[in-house]
Amino acid sequence: MIRLQQIVKNYAAGESAVAALRSISLEIHAGEFVAIMGPSGSGKSTLMNILGLLDRPDGGAYFLDGNDVSKLNDDQRSHLRNHLIGFVFQNFNLLSRADSLRNVALPLTYRAMPDTERKTRAEESLRSVGLAARSSHLPNQLSGGERQRVAVARALVGKPKMILADEPTGNLDRKTGDEIILLLRDLARAGQTVIMVTHDQHCADAADRTIRMMDGEIVSTT
Repeated sequence: MIRLQQIVKNYAAGESAVAALRSISLEIHAGEFVAIMGPSGSGKSTLMNILGLLDRPDGGAYFLDGNDVSKLNDDQRSHLRNHLIGFVFQNFNLLSRADSLRNVALPLTYRAMPDTERKTRAEESLRSVGLAARSSHLPNQLSGGERQRVAVARALVGKPKMILADEPTGNLDRKTGDEIILLLRDLARAGQTVIMVTHDQHCADAADRTIRMMDGEIVSTT
């Protein structure tokens, strides 16, 4: 599903450059649940941004589902991102004035799809995370766990091959966080690739593999 070859990313810091990623090589298979861990500044967020086609590497090659995305222009990258990748964020990133159904359907507005089909797909996605009965509720009418489930449903609505989850349990209590982790694990078992950044070893223990980063490098894979 993913193959990185000697990925390098640098950021300007005054007149010098800071190496955020140093020659990262990595393979992640379809249906694998991978956790990425490391202290602040280790490069894990930069790696996630590159995996999600939100940022470009300065060197190396990135193959996603057989596509060499290193050579794609911005429009091609946006199209691939919209069709292959779903995102789940720590802060949910839901529209406060939109109900659950509209929040979930949002990624489909960028596709040429009839309104009725978008609505049906959003309803199916909410049902898949156990929130069919909350489709008309606004985010402030939902618990933290329910809001994160809406965010997961939104990530799933486009039927992506890969889910990127950035600290998905960071704003949740342990019990609710465990429910979200189990949901992500079930998605991987159903064939979706799930990549999760987390500081929580308890969450990482649920993954098939844990990648640990330090100073822009992968220091271990277990």
